Amino acid sequence: MALLGVIRRWYFRDGMSKREIARRTGLSRNTLKKYLNQSQVEPVYSPRQTSSKLDDFVAILRDALNFEAKKPRKQRKTVKQLYHDLLPQGYCGSYDRVAAFARHWRTEQSVSKQVYVPLLFAPGEAFQFDWGENWVSIAGKKVKVQVAHFKLCHSKAGYQRAYWTQTHEMLFDAHNHAFRVFGGVPARGIYDNMKTAVDKIGRGKARVINKRFLAMASHYLFDADFCNPASGWEKGQVEKSVQDGRYALWHQAPAFASLDELNDWLERECLALWRAYKHPEHKPLTVQQCWQAEQPHLMQVSALFDGFTEHSKVVSSTCLVTFECNKYSVPASFANRRISLRVYPDHLDMIAEGRQITSHQRVFSRDHSAPGQVIYNWRHYLLVAQRKPGALRNGAPFQSLPDAFKQLQQVLTQKMGGDREMVDILALVLHHESEHVEQAIATALQSGCASKDHIINCLHRLIEATPPAPVPVAVQLQLTVEPTSDTGRYEQLRGRYAH
Repeated sequence: MALLGVIRRWYFRDGMSKREIARRTGLSRNTLKKYLNQSQVEPVYSPRQTSSKLDDFVAILRDALNFEAKKPRKQRKTVKQLYHDLLPQGYCGSYDRVAAFARHWRTEQSVSKQVYVPLLFAPGEAFQFDWGENWVSIAGKKVKVQVAHFKLCHSKAGYQRAYWTQTHEMLFDAHNHAFRVFGGVPARGIYDNMKTAVDKIGRGKARVINKRFLAMASHYLFDADFCNPASGWEKGQVEKSVQDGRYALWHQAPAFASLDELNDWLERECLALWRAYKHPEHKPLTVQQCWQAEQPHLMQVSALFDGFTEHSKVVSSTCLVTFECNKYSVPASFANRRISLRVYPDHLDMIAEGRQITSHQRVFSRDHSAPGQVIYNWRHYLLVAQRKPGALRNGAPFQSLPDAFKQLQQVLTQKMGGDREMVDILALVLHHESEHVEQAIATALQSGCASKDHIINCLHRLIEATPPAPVPVAVQLQLTVEPTSDTGRYEQLRGRYAH
């Protein structure tokens, strides 16, 4: 470019001949004619024309790529398979040339799609939801948790909560906590086509929505909108939140003793980010200040959604119900009968005859190769033990008795009929508080008289109600002279009424 400027100045300004310019620059006179005769002041180089063995097969390969792009991702042919399809048609070039053309074709397709329209949301109009995965240390082990992400579209306030799975009950519980923290419910929720919300994807925006998800949306009175398949940019705010959260929170997360402790920490950190981050559109304001302005536009939550999933289960002859490879005990009176199992994120409720018969803390087995756990409640087997007292000695449910009960069992099993007496004492927990029974047993053991009658006596004295205070007596009914005790009056009465 600099040489062209020098040539033009020498020729047009200084009047130097082409021969002299050629001598000084070393360029041929034909090259000088080309540069001096054209009106352009910038050198233009014609593209290099190269031929390729793929030129005659470009149309075939482009049609094949377009056809494969319309298939589901896992059913598409690879570039190597397309290369082998070209060989029988006469292509004799290399695979690298086909791969380069496929890369260039994909780039053109992606560039044509990377055009978006900026979105603007009114206060309280919508929120976005998505699941993410992160690793964290819980109870001394590095585990993977499923994280529910929420984002208010107007104020950009975000919320995260961790769970072990992405099932229905976890999804419902996450919404309960998010709306509690946000202080209300927006008018619309934007989701992808997750299986816990969409049973079937139809043409366009047609969806067959899950009934339990519809029940939750109806309870909170918001409309559920679902993105097009593989169109994550339609909920780009929460998609970015999932990515940014790994660097803002999870990479600096400490170790936790339990999942509840992790969620408490997450909630505090999310609120701290509200105070620390500026709103991307309203720069002088923080996210928290924008959320405070948006909160009056949110619908108030009158009651939380009872987000359980229900399963029909048959109780085994050993009074157990199986769920997710783990077994939970049920009262013996419901053995070999069908009950309803209501699953919550942290506990399980067993329902029969229209009432709750028992409840268990939910157990999550992180090692799927290991056998499931069996969770017993020894009270559920008292009905069987009353008919079979010998089951106390080796019965698996009775291995978890409190220490006072175990000490009493060691004493009673040394005498005749001790098993029967032990069962009768255990049955006291069906009518009295377990702590009171345990305290009565401890008192009896300390006294050295560990028998059923003595334990019942100690229990009654323990739970005996305090005698009521004496009723105040009116002044006119109070005695002014206290009567004295005189047994001689009895003899006088005998003499008087002897006849």
